[in-house]
Amino acid sequence: MRDLKLPDQRHPEKARKPVQAQPKKPDWIRVKAPGGAAYAETHRIMREHKLATVCEEAGCPNVGECWSQGHATMMIMGEICTRGCTFCNVATGRPDTLDIFEPGRVADAVAKLGLKHVVITSVDRDDLEDGGAEHFAQTIRAVRHRAPGTTIEILTPDFLKCAPSALETVVAAGPDVFNHNLETVPGLYPEVRPGARYFHSLRLLQRVKELNPMMFTKSGIMVGLGEDRQGVLQVMDDMRAADVDFITIGQYLQPTPRHHRVDRFVTPDEFKAYEKAAWGKGFSMVSATPLTRSSYHAGDDFTRLREARQAALA
Repeated sequence: MRDLKLPDQRHPEKARKPVQAQPKKPDWIRVKAPGGAAYAETHRIMREHKLATVCEEAGCPNVGECWSQGHATMMIMGEICTRGCTFCNVATGRPDTLDIFEPGRVADAVAKLGLKHVVITSVDRDDLEDGGAEHFAQTIRAVRHRAPGTTIEILTPDFLKCAPSALETVVAAGPDVFNHNLETVPGLYPEVRPGARYFHSLRLLQRVKELNPMMFTKSGIMVGLGEDRQGVLQVMDDMRAADVDFITIGQYLQPTPRHHRVDRFVTPDEFKAYEKAAWGKGFSMVSATPLTRSSYHAGDDFTRLREARQAALA
């Protein structure tokens, strides 16, 4: 039986890859170790409801801060992904069957945590005909029923091998924010995100707006993977052409020595320049810092995003 705590069993597709040196992290991306009563309570609720979180599975550096505030990003459909992206720390392999009771447990956890805004993501499920679209929809509906005052943000797979109806199912369930990350520049896809297609992901975001023009869309990339500034600016232009409302840009951090190497640590001043460029290109919301992640401060950012739309409409 696989022990997902062991790197070679967690990432069998990376076991034979060469060891990549992990450079020392600069001062600006060091964080405090997680702990405290509020952190422990969030951890208890997650375990009590048998829920996986991307905070833990992806090794997010912000887990201590977020969990201490009672914020956790739920990861549905199991903890084993069918893809093997070279940057990702989520386990790879053949997933278990879907748990039909999971949507209810997610909704109950959201209510117990008293979340005003929740982010729900998932592993890729290429083994399912609809990629897990109906499971996403059931989870959204369960949260709406159990915690009607909570706004819902989803971070979905690309549904690459699914019929168009899969995306339609998720959008019809009515999340407040639809997020799908492009992750990196198109030239790095064969190396960094080999199971995905850049323009398919871009088209997915564009189609969400076609299905529901009032639904907020969001996407993010990592920097420090080997991209250049012009490539990042081109991704911004591509996102705006797809009418994406919100962009996130954060520093890539190497989970293990056999993951994709860190090309370099992008400086805070460079992040500020990216932020300025993104505002100039017309995004309604921008988060660009070394520690930015898709769900980092997502609730506060959603409030600002909604206020920006209301001001524009006024």
